[in-house]
Amino acid sequence: MANTLFDKIWDAHVVQNVSDGPTQLYIDRLYCHEVTSPQAFEGLRARGLKCFRPERIYCMPDHNTPTHDQDKPIEDPVGKTQVDTLARNAKEFGLTHFGMMHPKNGIIHVVGPENGLSLPGMTIVCGDSHTSTHGAMGAVAFGIGTSEVEMVMASQCILQQKPKSMRITVKGSLGKGVTAKDVALYLMSKMTTSGATGYFVEYAGSAIEQLTMEGRLTLCNLSIEMGARGGFIAPDEVTFAYLKDKEYAPKGSDWDQAVAYWKTLRSGDDAVFDKEIEFDAADIEPMVTYGTNPGMGMGITKNIPSLDQIEAAGQASFKKALDYMGFAPGEQMIGKPVDYVFCGSCTNGRIEDFRAFASIVKGRKKADHVICWLVPGSWAVARQIEEEGLDQIFKEAGFELRQPGCSACLAMNDDKIPAGKLSVSTSNRNFEGRQGPGARTVLASPLVAAAAAVTGVITDPRTLM
Repeated sequence: MANTLFDKIWDAHVVQNVSDGPTQLYIDRLYCHEVTSPQAFEGLRARGLKCFRPERIYCMPDHNTPTHDQDKPIEDPVGKTQVDTLARNAKEFGLTHFGMMHPKNGIIHVVGPENGLSLPGMTIVCGDSHTSTHGAMGAVAFGIGTSEVEMVMASQCILQQKPKSMRITVKGSLGKGVTAKDVALYLMSKMTTSGATGYFVEYAGSAIEQLTMEGRLTLCNLSIEMGARGGFIAPDEVTFAYLKDKEYAPKGSDWDQAVAYWKTLRSGDDAVFDKEIEFDAADIEPMVTYGTNPGMGMGITKNIPSLDQIEAAGQASFKKALDYMGFAPGEQMIGKPVDYVFCGSCTNGRIEDFRAFASIVKGRKKADHVICWLVPGSWAVARQIEEEGLDQIFKEAGFELRQPGCSACLAMNDDKIPAGKLSVSTSNRNFEGRQGPGARTVLASPLVAAAAAVTGVITDPRTLM
């Protein structure tokens, strides 16, 4: 029986199996940001330890960084302390640090892939749940807790129970205006936010193979929102073309050797998964969420479910979510007035996302009452936006480009949605207060976000394409 790709990568990194316990797993890359690393560094200090393999650890602030005036001190005292502390810790422990205004700074899950730091076959961890993003490279990538960050710093290993394996196949081709974000929201709407709990998910099928690398990063980013430990896609020619000539990717004969190995990173034809699920791409349309978790989503032309469509056990939470959002069962989402639009985050802050946004707003004007934040996922993305002239399209349409950071994905910096306001967001979570206390969030793709920004209401982007 051939192994799954997950088995191949996991087994290649096993240092030892603890009897009746977890696996000691070797970690190829640790990413550190400012929020979940301070206690880990303190733990090393308290034990008089150094980082075991500092060359495998990369640090950068992203959650607390403001998206304006980054050349000035951060005004928020908590955010400033966390960002400054990361800089000091990285220096003390001899770690690579891409600080604010560094040309390689940005959101850690955008910077890693775009620089070739995340490679096929790797094990990758970070003290952040959306580390699953890096699985798009054909890696086993997952989020860990602060005590585990310390463990990896000290030993370059981690103790983990091996998850079960799941393959989600999406057959066919995606339709007009349907993006990787819509695929992810569709999967969550069908499987719920706990449907993949305990599993590592491999995405497969023709619809997945046709995705660009940016799209694959978006899809894998959202694996955690189905409850999965992580998600990944087998590396192929799309992966290799994306990584070719990246700064930290192998070069010359090392590149040839690496690609030869990466081509072996596939599940066997007769590999057996613990669970298999199949979907048809033809069933997916542009998606929006209507509730307070990412699984409460629907096709943009559909109506919010009626109460009798919800299982009895979930009706109380369903009503609570709709009350918070100010929506009613059976309503349409199309036409609902929008106050804020956010395009960015580790989910949709890459160049392809801003190209998509520009394709809708070009030749149009931002709705007067809508406040819109366009936030690149990195300085590299910001530079590419300017090189391609997208910034001029945004400017002519009345939009302002901000500086890189996590921004309005979460209420840990200046970019907060005010209480009661409705935001159409390309980020990953729509929990109560996620974008600011009392904020109401509709998750969507960059195309849906752009359509809302120019019309002022939730709009099917296909009508503007």
